[in-house]
Amino acid sequence: MSAPDKNKDFEFDTSKKLDMYGGILGGLIPLFVLIGILIWLSVAERGGTQAFWAGGWLAIVAGLMLAKNKFEYSQSVLRGLGDKNGIVIITAWLFAGVFGKLMVAGGLVEGLLWFGTKAGATGSVFTLIAFIAACLFALGTGSSTGTVLSLIPVMYPAGVYLGADPAMLGVGILAGAAFGDNLAPISDTTIVSAYTQEATMKDVVRSRFPLAMAAATISAIILLIFGGGGTVASLPEIAAKIDPLGLVMLVSLGIVVVLALNGRHIIESLIWGNISAAFFGVLIGKVQISTLFHIPAKRGESTGLIEQGISGVTGAIIFALLVLAITQVLVESGVMDRILKSAEKTIAKTVKQAELSIIGVTILASIPIAANAPAELLVGPSFVKPIGKKFNLAPARRANLMDCAVCSIFFTVPWHIAVIVWYSAMSTAAQAYSLPLPSIWSAMMNPYNWSLLAVLIFSVMTGWNRKFEVPVADSTKVKS
Repeated sequence: MSAPDKNKDFEFDTSKKLDMYGGILGGLIPLFVLIGILIWLSVAERGGTQAFWAGGWLAIVAGLMLAKNKFEYSQSVLRGLGDKNGIVIITAWLFAGVFGKLMVAGGLVEGLLWFGTKAGATGSVFTLIAFIAACLFALGTGSSTGTVLSLIPVMYPAGVYLGADPAMLGVGILAGAAFGDNLAPISDTTIVSAYTQEATMKDVVRSRFPLAMAAATISAIILLIFGGGGTVASLPEIAAKIDPLGLVMLVSLGIVVVLALNGRHIIESLIWGNISAAFFGVLIGKVQISTLFHIPAKRGESTGLIEQGISGVTGAIIFALLVLAITQVLVESGVMDRILKSAEKTIAKTVKQAELSIIGVTILASIPIAANAPAELLVGPSFVKPIGKKFNLAPARRANLMDCAVCSIFFTVPWHIAVIVWYSAMSTAAQAYSLPLPSIWSAMMNPYNWSLLAVLIFSVMTGWNRKFEVPVADSTKVKS
């Protein structure tokens, strides 16, 4: 007898059938509306999870107009909103948002800057250190946009003054942000990829680590070779912002990672991370208890870092709910079943082809959308999971294929939110210190994301890091 599937709840309800005017085409209209608006906003450089709300709302409205039974359509939307998959993701985001705020407030930026400047690094060595600092910061906060917003204003000017190549320094920090988004257990993409594929956080992080580290090692070599060439000058007032005490906050990151790798629930891991980050922040004098939470003197005033951390992820949460509702409509109207069967017949007849199709579909979903977690929400439950299950791929393997794919091209295209925020921060820093400003298209040189894609394809073609849900010897023979 096989063991019970304790994660059985993490599936979309496929038992319901929804009839749409126009059949499959009618079922596709909500998706077309959603993606069309996301592309429009992204190209106009107005992309972002909160800006995308209108796209999700209009997509649901368009679907209602095409549904033959409006009541059943409404029920389908509610089933999507109430999906247990989404509940876990949203809850994890709430605590991850607060954790990120606490890490920043605890002085992690100042600590990493101290590490970079006091190491006596110049030129390409500083570029490499900036990359490592961004990796650590992104691992600690789980936010790629938060990483570039926090590190660029101090590390970009410092690096240029210390002889780093401006373009390679910039993409080095962006690459580190991508690394953390790809690997951090508190990252939105890691959370979404794990729970849409019924994978434990422990298995996901452990099995993704070799892929991410291989790409990071290649990136480090590239940055070390091409990251220098500038002229060393004296540091301006940036030096006043360094403080080694901020590195203490990395202990909280270690707590979250160790707990997650030891099989603790991601929510429990994040709560202990929140508590420890608050404790260490207060201990080193960077955080006051009153800044964590207090009763405001007036209505409408902030209640501190906890409220700020939660409010910082509400945009993503609301958009995720809208995407889950639309995805349920796509499933119940038969759209995803038709797409899946077509893929199985044409492009996914072996394990390698199935994995390549997961990578390709995920990348295609991420290119037009300015945020990568929503792309995972679109393809994870409805395409990646069923096609991966058909070929017996382990949940963590499915999650890793999807997450590494969505963290590849995403960080090189100028209309994506992470790149927009990165370039905006770099522009402000360059203007403030009269420094050279590379083109936004320099993001295309991001070494981590191209290396990650190469490592991922190598993994597919050779079978390295591939795991099956049921040992191949105990299951039906699967073509490789």
